[in-house]
This record gives sequence, structure tokens and C-alpha cells, in this order.
Amino acid sequence: MIDLRSDTVTRPTDSMWDAMHKAPVGDDVFREDPGLNTLEDKVAEMFGKEAGVFVPSGTMGNQIGLKVHTQPADEVIIDENAHIYHSEGAAAGLVSGIQLRPLPGNRGVLSASLVKEAIRSHNDWDPRTRVVAIENTSNKGGGTCYSLKTMHELFQLTRVHKLALHLDGARIWNASVATGTKLSEYGAVCDTLSVCFSKGLGAPVGSMLLGSEEQMKKARRFRKILGGGMRQAGMLAAAASYALDHHYEKLDADHLKAKKLAEVVAASPFFDIRSEHVETNIVLFRVVRGTVSNALDWFASRNVALIPFGGNTIRATFHFQISDNDLEQVLQAVETYNGA
Repeated sequence: MIDLRSDTVTRPTDSMWDAMHKAPVGDDVFREDPGLNTLEDKVAEMFGKEAGVFVPSGTMGNQIGLKVHTQPADEVIIDENAHIYHSEGAAAGLVSGIQLRPLPGNRGVLSASLVKEAIRSHNDWDPRTRVVAIENTSNKGGGTCYSLKTMHELFQLTRVHKLALHLDGARIWNASVATGTKLSEYGAVCDTLSVCFSKGLGAPVGSMLLGSEEQMKKARRFRKILGGGMRQAGMLAAAASYALDHHYEKLDADHLKAKKLAEVVAASPFFDIRSEHVETNIVLFRVVRGTVSNALDWFASRNVALIPFGGNTIRATFHFQISDNDLEQVLQAVETYNGA
């Protein structure tokens, strides 16, 4: 099966398995896992942050990031399509006792002017605005990238109003490659950020929260409270480190494949897409003749797995284990789809 449901479906390569097998290990709760300590230092340096904390998932990274910045009854400004708002099980209210204030951004991207209007006054009856949370790239936005200019504007706004800026950078690697932005430039315009190793990079498990030493000291305690304290996790660190060293460079090819698919989808009378909106590895397109269910069945019968993405929309997500031959089969399936 040519699996385009997500970039989380990749399997470790033989070389990654070998790196995991040979990894030195120690108890990370005691800060004694050498591989994990090295990875945290390595990624923090890449983004120009003081420290990092490895976590099992991006959701945990985001939720600890919000908890570091907030107290119960605080509010977080966020895009209405953000992963934190849609896909993290209402964790912000449960874990931190805070509420999210969703705003209608542009394909998942918030502007400083929109955010400025949503910052609360300090009346007794107002929630306290504490954090602006952004997602780069935006999953539900179709892999949309924030420009560095927009991020600078948001960061400056948060300085004026004494707010924190948290970046959900699950696919920040894709954004960096697509826009030519250095990782350290992203790190310079946010207070905390979470990054994921198990999406486009292809590691089996793991994300990391990054920020100041003081913030990460708090984060490490919250990680333990939430059950994220790990023991001999060096094999996971080895997989993430291998992915950074060997798979990061493959992301541009994923983007090119996505754009090629978008062009072919745009030529079909059965689908609707703005192909110019495809910036990275995610392709969202609408079924305009026939149904999503029929379209998914059609693709599945031709060995292509896609995923419904709300309403009449389908998502395809490219990753490094989709070959050129795989892409040709996908394109042929699109070209021969007849809406049945």
C-alpha cells in the first residue's frame, strides 16, 4: 500500500535500527542517558535555545509548553484550526485549567493585527491572556508556512503585552526547508517551541520542547507528573538523531512530490484544489463530484491510502518512504478517477 495518510506512518530503516541497537543507554529520570542528553543539547543548539526536554509526543510537548507559561483561568490565543485546539483532546483545560481562544486565521496563520484585537483587558471578569500559540507548518491549513516577518511581528506584539509566544513546530523542519529559514531564526522569535521527530523526519517516537534553562527545569517536572519520565530512552534518541542527520535533507523531495500531485489534482474535474497553496508535504483537496467515501475507496482499490479531513476534503501527506514510482501510481489513480 502507498500510504499517504500521514508522515507518521514511516518505519525505521535498517540503518536507523542499527543506530538504535548500538545506542548507549542510561536512566533519563536521573539524567544519565548519554544519548538523550546529547540529543537535547544538539537540538537546543540548532534552534538557539538554552535547553530541551525530550518527550514521547508532540501533544505532550505542546501541553507542557502551555503549562510552563500559564496559571489556571488564563487564556491562550490560537488559530481555530490549530492542532492544540483540534487534536489534543481538550488537554489544555484538563492539564492546565486554561481556556483557548480560537481566531480565524488565514489557512492556519495568525496575523499580529488579528491577535492584537483578541488580547484581553484586565477587568476582573476577563480571563488573563498569557500566551499566543502558533503552528508552523499548519496541518489543517494544508502545510502552510509562517513567514519569518509574520513571526517577528507576533513576537514583538507579545513583548509589548508581556505575553509568551509558543510555537507548535511539529513540522518546523518542513517550514525551514520550504522557506530557507534557519532553525535558529525560528528559535529567536518564540519563547518555547515543540519539535517532532516522528513526522517528516521518520523517527518512530519522540518530540522535544525547547526554551530557557528555567522553563525546561519546570518542563521536566511537569513531564514526570504527566507520566513522561523515561528510563533507558537512548535508543529513541539514537533514532531521532539519525533522522536529523540523514532524513532532514530528504524533505525537499517530499515537497516537490506534493506539488506535483496538486498539479494533477487541479486538472481533474472531480476535485478542487488551489495548487499554489501547497507549500510543503501536505495536499488538501475537495471532492466536488462523487463522495469522499467513494474517492477513498477508489484510491484504496488502486493501492493508495488517503485520509478524510473533514467535510468533503481529503488529505495526502508525503514522506521519504514514498518513491518516485509510488508517486506515478498515485498520479495515475487521480487521472483515471471517474467519480463513481
